[in-house]
Amino acid sequence: MPGTDNRGSMIDATVRAAIPVVVAALVRRYGSLADCEDAVQEALIEAATAWTEGGRPDDPRAWLLTVARRRYIDAVRSDAARRAREDRDAALGVRDARAGVLDDSLALLALCCHPALEPTSQVALTLRVVGGLTTAQIAAAFYATESAMTRRITRAKRTIDEAGRAFGAFDDAALDEHVDAVRAVLYVMFTEGHAPAAGELPVHAELVAEAIRLARLLREARPRDTETTALLALLLLTDARTPARTDADGLPIPLAEQDRTAWRADELAEGRRLAAAALADGAVTPLHVQAALAAVHAAAETAAATDWAQIVGLYDVLVRLQPGPAASLGRAAAIGMARGPLAGLAELAELERDDRLAGGHRLPSVRAGLLERAGALPEARAAYLLAASRAANTAERRWLASQADRITAEQGATP
Repeated sequence: MPGTDNRGSMIDATVRAAIPVVVAALVRRYGSLADCEDAVQEALIEAATAWTEGGRPDDPRAWLLTVARRRYIDAVRSDAARRAREDRDAALGVRDARAGVLDDSLALLALCCHPALEPTSQVALTLRVVGGLTTAQIAAAFYATESAMTRRITRAKRTIDEAGRAFGAFDDAALDEHVDAVRAVLYVMFTEGHAPAAGELPVHAELVAEAIRLARLLREARPRDTETTALLALLLLTDARTPARTDADGLPIPLAEQDRTAWRADELAEGRRLAAAALADGAVTPLHVQAALAAVHAAAETAAATDWAQIVGLYDVLVRLQPGPAASLGRAAAIGMARGPLAGLAELAELERDDRLAGGHRLPSVRAGLLERAGALPEARAAYLLAASRAANTAERRWLASQADRITAEQGATP
């Protein structure tokens, strides 16, 4: 695996979309995911220099494919035990004609969700191979060191190679074995793009777009799968708010304060239609409930018009279906809006003993908002500062600190 690189500055949406296609072309031809992905990473590193000095090529994908193929062959030639693979080399610019086989990106995604891998490794490998994230970015998302994540991803690729693969056989029927893992990976990919756990950006737009693109492909492959429909609805309804989520300084804007006229009307309309379609057959899964939650928010023309009682009811269902700190924290915040801040604070008190929330910034952030609404301003300020000290994302940390500063200014308090 190549070490730290500077390729992030030249990877835009077009190049990011090309990465899984190039990896897939090499894997189909040569077989080894580990070696093929390494070759593509080497090509990306070379592109960072070549494109800066000589300009970006008209067809970045073809350029990457040519260079990655060359890097792969160079590696093979250095290994005498694998010289026989060279006779399989051919022009890779022509796509194989394979009726019924999924889009290369989706097929590669399914390969990364190999059942021999544990869920965390599936997500990490997909973010690396399909999403195009650097190892450092993935490590930040998992709160792991870069060296530890490098080892995890390397082991994941070797595991797939050792377990055997049938890349060209991923059709609609074969996808059934992988679809739950694929949906989970897309959910995490979108979440990391929409609300990065660390780093400086409030949104990774390319990652969000890739998650939505792959979710669309998955739905095309499984049009009757209502969970996949619900997933796509959730992603679209959430992404629709993006234009209103940050201010001119790049700081987050809370949902209640967003200019809803700036929300993307086309995504809202499609998301609400898909959410209704997903719920039409009566299925109730965590994805169905989350899509319904997003649809309720989307239906409110103003924050004051939000049906918080319905949202609390949906969170009640979500907590039963998928117990965990995220759902419980969301429910507490919703109760604070539906029944008042004191009721919300009482719910948060029950979560204080949850070790999974210890040391994180989410709980003190929610508490700060409820305390401020309850009029406990010194306590709210302290909670904002605590949350800011724990937030790993720079934009979120700056916003939390700004809320503490605002209270200080409004109350004439000293730091």
